[in-house]
Amino acid sequence: MPKATPPRLKIGLSACFQHADPSRPLFTGKTLQYVEQSIAHWLMSAGALVVMVPCPTGETARGDVTLAHYAEWLDGVVMHGGADVWPGSYGEEPLREAWIGDRIRDLYDLAVVEAFAQAGKPIFGVCRGLQLINVAFGGSLYQDIETQHEGALRHRDADTYDLNFHDIEIVQGTHLSRLYPDLKQSRVNSIHHQGIKRLADGFTVEAWSHPDGVPEAIRRTGGPVRGYIAATQWHPEFHRQGRHSTIDDTAILHDFLQACAASRQRPHQPARHIPGRIRDRATRLLRQALLMR
Repeated sequence: MPKATPPRLKIGLSACFQHADPSRPLFTGKTLQYVEQSIAHWLMSAGALVVMVPCPTGETARGDVTLAHYAEWLDGVVMHGGADVWPGSYGEEPLREAWIGDRIRDLYDLAVVEAFAQAGKPIFGVCRGLQLINVAFGGSLYQDIETQHEGALRHRDADTYDLNFHDIEIVQGTHLSRLYPDLKQSRVNSIHHQGIKRLADGFTVEAWSHPDGVPEAIRRTGGPVRGYIAATQWHPEFHRQGRHSTIDDTAILHDFLQACAASRQRPHQPARHIPGRIRDRATRLLRQALLMR
């Protein structure tokens, strides 16, 4: 008999938010949750099924579905890019009103990371996703790289958007360097103005921006939380070839999906408590915050 084809991987994608807006002509006064097309297509390019993980709480909530149910059912999750992280999430006051970020989305994202980490499922972060993961495990951020980091490159250009680039240096001896054994320096897109200031305990920097030295890739390598947790500050789903060529995203994508496939083969273990910033406070805080809106 022919060998059965293994079932496709089911990968969660965290939601982006447009909060209720009474002036919006469509879905007036309604909260929208959505995904950006490129990152869904990036995951689908390797045959994975992509499922948005909606926020299960809020004033219209019904039923008993939780983020833990999604974490148990799915094989891994990707944390989306998007709005600034609220400085209060890492114990600071916003230095400018424009950098206040999205507190509700932070609480949702923290709860997603908590649920998948407790389930032992792989987590990959992109741009905001890297920043959120760092904050979730106790790190902090530059609220604005250009004004807070001496000698900083321009990491975001509103006019060129994903055509803004800079170089990175891959740290030799890291997991990322093993994915790119012949590459010590490369080029990436850069669409952010916040970045890691203090790295969370248990994480390793795998790539730095060049020449200003802002963390561009991180990975969980120690501490009590085991399992695959990694992130890039750049958007691998925006990889370009030709004149605007950037680092090939293939190795990063396949590495994450291989971790998801391996996780699927492991026997299910009960959720475990996670020491550190997220613990099991995130879901409770999210529920309280949304009910107060």
